[in-house]
Amino acid sequence: MIGQSLTFLEACRLIEKIARCDAPVLIEGETGTGKELAARAIHYGGSKSDGPFVPVNCGAIPGDLVENELFGHRRGAFTDAHVEQVGLVAHAGGGTLFLDEIDALPLKAQVSLLRFLQDHQYRPLGGPESRQANVRLIAATNSDLAALAREGTFRLDLLFRLRIMYVTLPRLRDRHGDVAMLADAFLKKCTERFERGPKTIHRSTLEWMNRYEWPGNIRELENLVYREYLLADGATIIIPPPAGMDDQPASEVTRVAATPKKCHEDFKTAKNRVIAEFESRYLAHALQVAGGNVTRAATLAGKERRAFGKLLKKHGIAHAAADLNWMGQE
Repeated sequence: MIGQSLTFLEACRLIEKIARCDAPVLIEGETGTGKELAARAIHYGGSKSDGPFVPVNCGAIPGDLVENELFGHRRGAFTDAHVEQVGLVAHAGGGTLFLDEIDALPLKAQVSLLRFLQDHQYRPLGGPESRQANVRLIAATNSDLAALAREGTFRLDLLFRLRIMYVTLPRLRDRHGDVAMLADAFLKKCTERFERGPKTIHRSTLEWMNRYEWPGNIRELENLVYREYLLADGATIIIPPPAGMDDQPASEVTRVAATPKKCHEDFKTAKNRVIAEFESRYLAHALQVAGGNVTRAATLAGKERRAFGKLLKKHGIAHAAADLNWMGQE
């Protein structure tokens, strides 16, 4: 998992905490935000890391076969059941069962899954007795399960069972500063896999990539980098911006750096101004992500609390909070 933005680091810290317990986990986030990667991080950071990690795409299993796939069946349980089949729950014994696209489960299968989560017991189809499973369950979705529950297509009691621990992965467009880092990592993977030599992305391309909305998130970025790496003739990759992006304004940081407020402003003055404006925006964003908690914001920024507090006072960000008196009360 790669990134340095505040929203990404906050999600990583939450994932690290969640990994320490064996409660069910629900991972939410848009398509392409890395939900399976987060699930693997939880698995390998937890007590069941020595066990198997079994990923299942619920949307790829026919509705009438879900229970059979999860819990297996005994020989003769139904027509054509000539041999006993072990289910995915048994395969994940001692490890983690990852159910992606959990919202695709039909209601009948949701009932069976709810029953399993209550006591971790299951019965294979046609089996005479229940079996115990030592499995951690992680589910993921890109849908609003609460809205689906109101519509009656997802069981509310199952949502409560799954949401004991949960994390929402940030969208790539909200991970400020991570696009270039991710693109560089994908380029290195391309170099190792395809052996066509190292390549770099042109600065103009990185500029529009930082402004782009990335509806497909990290997966879209990865696919784009792979494609352009293979198609590029030289060592520098130049990608035309998507249709409709030519008229978009440059980012705020780019505008501030490129356009001095005074035409006679010297280099040192302009540099100090840009740095001060950056610090002010960064501190305000850190406080917003941390919910106004200075200690937490300082941790996210990688600074000591006292030094972080001095920066806040320097830029007058916390003047509305009783002249920073609240900082000494946390």
